[in-house]
Amino acid sequence: MGFGRQEMVKRSKSKLINVLGFLAAIILLNVLAQYFYTRIDFTKDKRFTLNPATRSLLKNAKKPVTITVFLDGELPAAFKRLKSATSDLLNDYKGYAGSNVQVKFIDPIAGLSGADLDSTLSYLHRLGIEPTTIDIKNDNGFAQKTLFPMALVEGDGFGFPVKLLQNLDPGVSYEERINSAVENLEYSFTSALQKVLTGLHPRIGFTEGNGELNDAQLSDAINSLSDTYEVGRVNLDVVDKSGLDKLKLIVIAKPQREFTEAEKFKLNYFVMNGGRVLWSIDQVSAELDSMSSKGEQLAFNKKLNLDDMLFMYGARINYNLIADANCAEIPLSTGGGQGQIQMAPWVYYPLLIPDTSSTIVKNIDGVRSEFVSTVDTIGVRGLKKTVILHTSGFNKVHNTPKLLTLQMVAEQPNPRDYASTPLIAGILIEGSFPSVFLNRSVPAGITEPFTLPAQSEPGKMVVIGDGDIFKNQVSSKDGSVFPLGYDRYSQRTFGNKSLLLNLADYLANDNNLIVLRNKEVKIRLLDKARLRTEKVQWQLVNICTPLAMLILFAIFQHYYRKHKYAR
Repeated sequence: MGFGRQEMVKRSKSKLINVLGFLAAIILLNVLAQYFYTRIDFTKDKRFTLNPATRSLLKNAKKPVTITVFLDGELPAAFKRLKSATSDLLNDYKGYAGSNVQVKFIDPIAGLSGADLDSTLSYLHRLGIEPTTIDIKNDNGFAQKTLFPMALVEGDGFGFPVKLLQNLDPGVSYEERINSAVENLEYSFTSALQKVLTGLHPRIGFTEGNGELNDAQLSDAINSLSDTYEVGRVNLDVVDKSGLDKLKLIVIAKPQREFTEAEKFKLNYFVMNGGRVLWSIDQVSAELDSMSSKGEQLAFNKKLNLDDMLFMYGARINYNLIADANCAEIPLSTGGGQGQIQMAPWVYYPLLIPDTSSTIVKNIDGVRSEFVSTVDTIGVRGLKKTVILHTSGFNKVHNTPKLLTLQMVAEQPNPRDYASTPLIAGILIEGSFPSVFLNRSVPAGITEPFTLPAQSEPGKMVVIGDGDIFKNQVSSKDGSVFPLGYDRYSQRTFGNKSLLLNLADYLANDNNLIVLRNKEVKIRLLDKARLRTEKVQWQLVNICTPLAMLILFAIFQHYYRKHKYAR
């Protein structure tokens, strides 16, 4: 009898030790979790895995940062998903940065009305926090609700607003808009954190003074870049050395007039000191507007005085026009009543294809272009060239000058004539560029002392054989601006804006945050057809399977205990 009691005491002690050991392990695991953060991501697209660039930035964060997300309270289902994705991402940020990153979710107008509401909205507007009004379906029809799908990253006395929901064209479904927002979250927050932590805000200058695209035509390009950079216009004729030194990227978009040697000298100085240039050049003068009024136009070569400079930098934009069977459409008047318009393909508006082998333009849709010229690479020592844009395999090249008429729309492209290989329309050049003005006298008009080395610091530039690629459409009626890449006639959105943002990120930033824009989260929706036909079957599976497993476990536990204690 005493022996049995001793065995029971031993068993009780053993169970107590096991329980205490388990509790101690849990406590130890929680203590270690305060110092070591890890996460296992089983998703195929790795949607919960932070990029190494983000992890490095967070681990090296030395300043306290507060992230306020203005998305809380009662939300529609789509915005709940956006909030959940934002919360998951920022929890990872806190895990890597520790106490240096604080996160809070608020509804900034909850319970406010009248003067208090107006005052709060005005304050948020000054911070750059913009509201979004949506229609919510209820029992009485639809009701409007004001939401703030934005965040504010604050640190070191500086605040940077972050858009969680990007401005896409109305033709995109809400599910796609939310999915695009989720894909862009890491880039948006990491980019903002970098600016707050480093204090760096690269400056981008769009040139003017040589007949480039005007402010209205570049309105959406400048506004889109202004979310991340300091953007403005720069006149190479009047800008001085200190002004050039403040710039990180110069964009030359569709110049019409010849560049002077003094302007080229300043550009060369900018490149020699590590500045980046985005060349968007029309070598041939051709405009659809002129053709619409006259019925025809002679496409002729421009004289921009840039050929020698581009040649030294490893590129050549040819004096020709690409006709491509894969093209955009243009509106034509059919002559019917009330100004009827018909859309027709126009082979001189190629849809350029981003080269998928380059991470810079990965996941970008086709890019709409107008009157494009081919781009050749020139062998220059120390320079690496990468193709980023090309045509389809069904194209034809026309030498200029060439007479263009609207009657060409009726001509069906002959497959034999258009069978070709893809042609290069845009390239990236990286490396140390040779000086265009090496062993040359300083041109007239240069009064400041400029120091020019024989080779530049490591730099990069992009050369595109189309000047209209970053031009947004402008309404002729009221001057309103359409989003970059959106064609108001066909109501299609092309990849022009994404191309500009990617190129600016790659050229203006030395750290490789561009890879964050290539994150892809796939929408995995239920198959509605199978849902209708197999609805009862899956309901039974979901109800019966857990019950069956519970019953089997109970039976197993019963016989296991009987077998164990029977001995």
